[in-house]
Amino acid sequence: MENVEKALQHFHALKLKQIMPATSSIPVVEADSAVINVLKILRTRHHVWVVKNRKNMELCGVIRYLDTMDILLPPEVHKFRLGMTSAVMKSLLGGAQKAEEIMEKNVLTIEEDATVLEALTKMKRYKTQVLAIVKGDTLVSEISLRILINELLRLLRVGGTSWSQHGSSSQSELH
Repeated sequence: MENVEKALQHFHALKLKQIMPATSSIPVVEADSAVINVLKILRTRHHVWVVKNRKNMELCGVIRYLDTMDILLPPEVHKFRLGMTSAVMKSLLGGAQKAEEIMEKNVLTIEEDATVLEALTKMKRYKTQVLAIVKGDTLVSEISLRILINELLRLLRVGGTSWSQHGSSSQSELH
């Protein structure tokens, strides 16, 4: 168990810039991209970042996989309530044509100098699985629960630590 504790301490102290993926490998569209192009990305990804343009990478918003329900449903399905006009306007049949018209503008971000522990804490607090990594207003990468899990497993393998589960017990033993 001591090896796992050491690995977790090291893991929690890692700076995001040490493990974040290259900007070229994250899902990004420009604000004026067609909704159809966003949907094509969302076939295989759980989100897509929206930037003003790829040259400056100024972060404008995010579109999540689950947001596609608002996009695909006709406007009349959305029960109109004060403050709910955005869901009506995000519908393709409601006139949405560009990524900026369907994106969520309030994006959860974190700086690249933050630690894994800070990222995990923020993810838990806001019940999200992905954060945009930014420098000022510029999108530089992302950090997701999947990336964090992969990094922890890499650390455990590199450190000679492995997990195995025996029988129907839910406890894991360290070998």
